[in-house]
Amino acid sequence: MKGWKNPILLILGIGISNIGNWIYFVAINLLVLKITGSAAAIAGLFIIRPLAILVTNTWAGSVIDRVNKRKLMIWIDIIRGIFIAIIPFFTSLVPIYLIMFLTNIAGAFFGPTSETYIAKLVPREKRKRFNSIFSFATSGAMLVGPSVSGLLIMYGSINTSIYINAVTFFFCAAAIYFLPNVDGEIKNENYRDSITLKMITADWKAVVDFGKTAVGFMVVFMIFQVITLISFALDSQEVTFIQQVIGLSEKNYGLLVSLTGAGYVAGSFAVSALATRLSVRTLLGLGSFLSVTGYLMFYLATSETIPMAIIGFIIIGFFSPFSFTGYTTFFQNNVPLDLMGRFSSAFAFFQAIFQILLTLLLGYMAGIVKLQTAAIGFSAIGLLMAVALTSIVFLQSKKNLFILESERNLN
Repeated sequence: MKGWKNPILLILGIGISNIGNWIYFVAINLLVLKITGSAAAIAGLFIIRPLAILVTNTWAGSVIDRVNKRKLMIWIDIIRGIFIAIIPFFTSLVPIYLIMFLTNIAGAFFGPTSETYIAKLVPREKRKRFNSIFSFATSGAMLVGPSVSGLLIMYGSINTSIYINAVTFFFCAAAIYFLPNVDGEIKNENYRDSITLKMITADWKAVVDFGKTAVGFMVVFMIFQVITLISFALDSQEVTFIQQVIGLSEKNYGLLVSLTGAGYVAGSFAVSALATRLSVRTLLGLGSFLSVTGYLMFYLATSETIPMAIIGFIIIGFFSPFSFTGYTTFFQNNVPLDLMGRFSSAFAFFQAIFQILLTLLLGYMAGIVKLQTAAIGFSAIGLLMAVALTSIVFLQSKKNLFILESERNLN
């Protein structure tokens, strides 16, 4: 494990913060339901994040690529911790929505910043292993967080869960504080006075210019994003499908989700163990193909074929870490470090737009035709895209259209 001290510390900090996020996710839903008693108010929680991205990510990358990443991440976590900690002091919906909006604006900075920091901190030859371990930590948080939140609410209160989430942000900030500065001396620390419309326009042009010179990378990147957005849209109809088509109770739905989480943990453990033996193309191509196959199996299920739905859910959970590890490594190896923040922020802006549109489109189609028919159609499109992605990374990688990995012997 030589040379892994700093990467493991980063995973520990962000991992504990992710556990806090899941604790908070359960608590904030219950808090809003307690205050309003409205399902629509809870649905509004899921719109806040993409709205924050739309407001922020046109210019966030211009800031991220010009400041010290480590310092920015520390301040973002401190700010988020403070915002979360004051939520229990409010008993009406508007200020809670406002605080969550501001928290998500800070979060919109953290994602691209951490991506860039990780790419600078972790050497190319260790990225695949790092990403697989990071995926394992993320899946563990997905299982542990809701369970801990349930216990905290059962034996404490909703507010206790929210305060715990605030503490995890402070812990993450402390962990990042002990990590090295990967940026060196930033020439322009007074970036607040220098971010102008002209600079933002120039930064977007730089992203476009990079895309024009990296056509192979952009094709794979865009196909993977479409697959991911289709998956998000399908997730939005998951509960409705399970109750209306398959006919499972809420209790059984919870069990099904737990199986998915267990599959994700198992997949993350498997990819962590096999990371050095599996090529990026295998992780990215086959991981995407098999995870989308799981969605298709799930939405083909009926009340008479419940085992198919269970198997589909487990497949989704198991192979998602494979595609995540492959894609993240592929992204880190191909996007220039000095452009990564701007690139991530720019495309997060468009992803938020299309996520909203695809989710609304699937809901609209489910109203015109049967929900199952619409979901199968979306899953089939996702599967076709996954076939295209797998074909490209396996058949064209030797033409050096993009960098798949540093270990050429895994070709």
